[in-house]
Amino acid sequence: MIPEKHDLHHEFPEYHDRIHELKINNAHFAKMFEQYHDVNREVRRIEEGVESTSDQYLEDLKKKRLLLKDQLYEMIRHTQ
Repeated sequence: MIPEKHDLHHEFPEYHDRIHELKINNAHFAKMFEQYHDVNREVRRIEEGVESTSDQYLEDLKKKRLLLKDQLYEMIRHTQ
């Protein structure tokens, strides 16, 4: 099974330029962006079978990824 792409540029293609701008000009956004992508990379590695873990750990990672994505989306929308 090929995992879905969940990087922010695939999740919010309409905000590609805004995401780039925030990464450069907003340190808090940049830090959260990196956290999101670190979690996303770990989820993908588990889903691809590169790493193994418990189902609960994977579900917790997915919840963390979703929370970070929601927070980043709010920042994207409200800092325009």
